[in-house]
Amino acid sequence: MAIKTANNQSMSAITALPSGVSAKSLILLATETASSSATISFTSGIDSTYKEYIFKFIDVHPASASHFEFNGSIDGGSNYNVTKTTTAFQSTLYENDTNASLGYITSQDLAQSTSDKQLARNMGNDNDSCVAGYLHLYEPSNTTFVKHFISICNVHKTYSSQNFTSGYLNTTSAVNAVKFEMESGNIDAGTIKMYGVV
Repeated sequence: MAIKTANNQSMSAITALPSGVSAKSLILLATETASSSATISFTSGIDSTYKEYIFKFIDVHPASASHFEFNGSIDGGSNYNVTKTTTAFQSTLYENDTNASLGYITSQDLAQSTSDKQLARNMGNDNDSCVAGYLHLYEPSNTTFVKHFISICNVHKTYSSQNFTSGYLNTTSAVNAVKFEMESGNIDAGTIKMYGVV
């Protein structure tokens, strides 16, 4: 098998990939903007068209101090109660350069639970507090395997806290809707975009 190479040595000068090398593309499928919203749900566009979906969270601000969560649905959004097993850890540093930490969060484990999964913990509702990050959902329409997901979010409060979450939706039914919300209170503001990955 021949090795594919670019025709020069400078990355900035590359104008096209060598033949046989494909580039992944993000296709924007939907944009939802919160305005004192109880939930933000994506109930269409999640189907077998794409094997991977990415949800990007942009400056999501809670109405009150809370946690940012998600859940999946196999019935188009009538119920968000897919069984899941998950894990999480986070790193934190305060604005005054204290309390640097990195640790596993046992309380965030879900073992065969239908509960919402926290993606961003301990969000404040100060005017400048928000969360930004993403969730990757893999092959939600597959009817043979579970649906894996990974998420990374960064929370601003009086500290920077990066939340790493992963797990799987333990169903062989097609997942065709996803919901985001705060554990308590509304999503005051922010944007969530859904992309399909080609």
